[in-house]
Amino acid sequence: MAFSFGKAGLRGDLFGGLTAGVVALPLALAFGVASGAGAAAGLYGAIALGLVAALCGGTRMQISGPTGPMTVVFASTLVAVGGDLALAMAAVLIGGLGQVLLGAVKAGALVRFIPYPVVSGFMSGIGVIIILLQIAPLVGAQPQSAPLKAALALPATLAAVNGQALLLGILTLIVVFGMPMRISRIVPAPLVALIAMTLLSVGAGFQVPVIGEIPLGLPELVVPQFSMDSWTTVLVLGATLAVLGSIDSLLTSLVADSITRTRHDPNRELLGQGLGNMLCAFVGGLPGAGATMRTVVNIKAGGSGRLSGVVHALFLLAMLLGAAPLAEQIPLAVLAGILIKVGADILDYRLLRLVRTAPRSDLSVMTVVFVLTVFVDLIVAVGAGVVLSMGLIIHQLIGQASFKVWPEDEAAVPTAGPGSTMRDRVRVLEVAGPFFFGSTSRLLDRVDQVLGTRAVVFDCSRVPFMDLSAVFALEEMIEGLQAQGIAAFVVVPPAIRAQLAALRAPNLPADILFDDYAQAKAAARAVADGAPGRSQT
Repeated sequence: MAFSFGKAGLRGDLFGGLTAGVVALPLALAFGVASGAGAAAGLYGAIALGLVAALCGGTRMQISGPTGPMTVVFASTLVAVGGDLALAMAAVLIGGLGQVLLGAVKAGALVRFIPYPVVSGFMSGIGVIIILLQIAPLVGAQPQSAPLKAALALPATLAAVNGQALLLGILTLIVVFGMPMRISRIVPAPLVALIAMTLLSVGAGFQVPVIGEIPLGLPELVVPQFSMDSWTTVLVLGATLAVLGSIDSLLTSLVADSITRTRHDPNRELLGQGLGNMLCAFVGGLPGAGATMRTVVNIKAGGSGRLSGVVHALFLLAMLLGAAPLAEQIPLAVLAGILIKVGADILDYRLLRLVRTAPRSDLSVMTVVFVLTVFVDLIVAVGAGVVLSMGLIIHQLIGQASFKVWPEDEAAVPTAGPGSTMRDRVRVLEVAGPFFFGSTSRLLDRVDQVLGTRAVVFDCSRVPFMDLSAVFALEEMIEGLQAQGIAAFVVVPPAIRAQLAALRAPNLPADILFDDYAQAKAAARAVADGAPGRSQT
């Protein structure tokens, strides 16, 4: 554990952790309320995950706790299991265990292979979900459990406006969006809005929905439970939490690396996040991940070691033990205003600014993921986005492959007539570019162009890689040619030649494999001139 015990490091970690804790307090309360599990669940999750991830994770200065994406998934989980907290915590336990397993099999680096348009569409979708779900609390109306329901119920929501709640919500939005950065660096805008609007509500005697009772003291033990009727739902939602929490945390780790010029350990980070979320399941805490905003606040305030994350968690614990009664009068409209700012910050403005110039394929992936995230399902959105991205890449690779057929000696073609012996004796089928399952059909389409000759040279010297589908397609074509008495020779790079030789494919014996085009051409000419060859049998 890399605690910073130097004077400067200790001071930076203490100040960074306290600052991050101040920022995390209103967010934890807001996320807890938004999840349906209550404000206390947000605090329990921020404390449990924040402490364990700080001690065991792979990013020294990362601050972990409830995040927008994880809150949305957990809220969906709670709805899916009929509000049964024990079943919902079973999904959290499975999610944490899944993260530990991902770390154990060293899958942490795989997050780098998720296409950016998928991440962009997903995060923007999460931002819109948060905003849609917070419109009703912002105006003092009955909140909705799903973004589609929130959108459809918008007219009824606006008809049920509580003027006092709307005033608090608007003032909160003015504070969190309009506070100058020079002030927000010293006192975070969400904390200013939380305290000021709560005092205004209490002092003016506003009749608005509030958080309500928060239990004092440490959380009670929660035993996650499974049932035969819901085990598939719990398992799928747990896997969703594992994947989403891993992506969310590792992306935040990359942000921390870029700011501090350090390198995190992705597999250890997954281990720490998984252990923290597993602890959340037993204390009734909201699951979470590495939190980008809180991590950046910590770093900018001087945090550079694990102590900063520990201080953040202990600060929240102190608030839970001594200040819970003060939080009970916080208006839900104020928390909604804070969360709307969070949702707006999650939107990927980087890609949105390039909407006119970015490649259409990337924009289509982003749009599909965005729509599916908001209106269908988060895990479906990510899966569909990855599959669509793979399909577009395969299409591009197919377009880069070329298949050409010509006589073996192109220089002889202009002087040779239709009955040229060279044209009839040897032909070359050149394969250039990626040769894989997506392009194999184009090879088989060329079979008619090489019939009627005595030998064929498959020039694959410019093929960067060849998968098993391509090997079988090549074998199939050679088998068909040999059945008609046409000899075949294959030119491939040395590495692919070794790969083919290791396969011991019956129609690709070693004596027809070459890594030099001139040698293959000489062998084809010898067969065409009547010399016996194994490939003619």
